[in-house]
Amino acid sequence: MNRRLLLLLPLIGFLGLSLFLYKGLSLDPFHRDSALMARDFPEFDLATLEDPERRVDRSLLANGEVTLVNVWGEWCPECRREMPQLLDLADRGIRMVGVNYKDTREKGIGFLQDFGNPFEVNIFDPDGELGFELGVYGAPETFLVDRDGIIRYHHTGYISASDIRDHVLPEVQKWQ
Repeated sequence: MNRRLLLLLPLIGFLGLSLFLYKGLSLDPFHRDSALMARDFPEFDLATLEDPERRVDRSLLANGEVTLVNVWGEWCPECRREMPQLLDLADRGIRMVGVNYKDTREKGIGFLQDFGNPFEVNIFDPDGELGFELGVYGAPETFLVDRDGIIRYHHTGYISASDIRDHVLPEVQKWQ
């Protein structure tokens, strides 16, 4: 009897592992919660994209205004695709700050010239330091930061028109 049980143990282990992996495949990586939810936006001190002499820090976001922070890069096809939605948000009066992530200054500026610039300020993050602190694993990613500099909402990936209507605008209104 013990010998039969010993022969079944690898099969039981394999079935358990298979079930665990199958469950993981059904998860959507674009709908993960940020580890920074309800925490202060990370400290940083970086230059702006447009002016390498101008430095900005966390106080840019803890200034009494609700702000959408969008992480983008010239190399990112989904960033191009979501730019009309971001321009629409800016036209609606929503304050936006960009984080030009793992890019060159020239390519980032060229991107904004080609696709428009909805951002009040673009933080230049060529080495991905701020992106790392935010837990970014790609672009685009968008964070809603409340009036006190606290992260209240996180959207991973491309923002569609329906995302704006169903998620982004309600979150902005909630925290204004």
